[in-house]
Amino acid sequence: MKDIIKNINKLFDHRIRLGIMSALMVNDTLDFNTLKELLDVTDGNLASHIKALEKADYIKIRKSFIGKKTNTKYNATHLGTLEFKKHLTALERIINNKP
Repeated sequence: MKDIIKNINKLFDHRIRLGIMSALMVNDTLDFNTLKELLDVTDGNLASHIKALEKADYIKIRKSFIGKKTNTKYNATHLGTLEFKKHLTALERIINNKP
């Protein structure tokens, strides 16, 4: 059981970071407003959780302009995808009681 617990990633403990990664796992890319609506969070709350995931190199941020407005898009990095899958596998093993 100790080996499984080691694969539980502390960064995914919070529902918003878990939600961001979950959404990015099933979508190649999402913009800020779409993530905000999906997760029903404030701008500041989403931004702080995105920053934590970016710092860990789990997501990549791309900024562009549409007219004069900034358009920020996010996608999961290769590392982020691997770590998230490892996290989910550990949770499934705990739930199914399979050490």
